[in-house]
Amino acid sequence: MEKEQPSLTGTQKLRTLFFATLYISAFTFGGGYVIVTFMKRKFVDELHWLEEKEMLDMTALAQSTPGAIAVNAAILVGWRVAGFPGMVVAVLGSILPPMVILTLISFIYQAFAANPYVALVLKGMQAGVAAVILDVVCDLGGDVLKTRSPLFIGLMVAAFLASFAFNVNVILIILAATAFGVVRAAWQHRKAARS
Repeated sequence: MEKEQPSLTGTQKLRTLFFATLYISAFTFGGGYVIVTFMKRKFVDELHWLEEKEMLDMTALAQSTPGAIAVNAAILVGWRVAGFPGMVVAVLGSILPPMVILTLISFIYQAFAANPYVALVLKGMQAGVAAVILDVVCDLGGDVLKTRSPLFIGLMVAAFLASFAFNVNVILIILAATAFGVVRAAWQHRKAARS
């Protein structure tokens, strides 16, 4: 049954936002890129609170700012959906599951880390996480390919080669892409002002 989001009250929207981010965070393993995929499915595809381009922009911002990408994405999504209260609720929903789980694990870490069955479970989870990250790469890369812009496609390929083939630090790649975006936006603004 599809939800009619415009009819939600502020409190209902905040509650939905909190439980959505709590659920996503509790059942997402493998880091920020995985959680962003689930956020896209929830907030773009299911709830229709965001456009796909907005989620892509938020992912880029979350990735290029300091801190955990999952929390950064929750901040941006929460703010966009319900302002400051939405941001607070989304961050709480995102940080509670890992905080509780890691607190419990820290008490039994030695026994947990030495257990061969736990090691096997973690190996299996790594394979699943790799598949989800590949899904994110295909999704976001597909969005760039859909633009049919040789400039953006070239930038994506150059960033991939810099990271994969030449082992350039990801921070330098992000800073270079950011600088490119700023220069391009300034150039387009200047061009529009002249015409």
